[in-house]
Amino acid sequence: MKEIPIPYVRSNQTGIVIFLLIAIGLQLPWLIEVLFIIQIIGLLAGPKANAFILAARPFLTRFLPAAQTEAAELQRFNNSLGVGFLTLSLLSFAFGWTAAGYIFAGMMGAAALAAILGYCIGCTIYFQYKQFRARRLKRG
Repeated sequence: MKEIPIPYVRSNQTGIVIFLLIAIGLQLPWLIEVLFIIQIIGLLAGPKANAFILAARPFLTRFLPAAQTEAAELQRFNNSLGVGFLTLSLLSFAFGWTAAGYIFAGMMGAAALAAILGYCIGCTIYFQYKQFRARRLKRG
């Protein structure tokens, strides 16, 4: 799949925000671990295996024909960033650095919430990365 419908992207982002609000609000780091597993499965197997998308799919089918899409490559990059933050969060918890664990998880939640509201920080990072690579290749 080269393009992913935006309603699927938003369902994943919404799931992330809800999970992290509950995990941080109730101080349940095991929910961050569950979220990590959900995101890893989606990263490795694609959006069709993402639990949030699977749960939302029956409610989104009527919106899909007219939905805008996002490049799968960009979504994969954003998902990788999210998994990175969750990895740092879980490593922090493993070392007993509870505050750092919640901060890393909160950073991911803030990025997902910003994306829902219209600003994709992962997209900005991706664009800058592509620009950097293009300049580097141009210099030879």
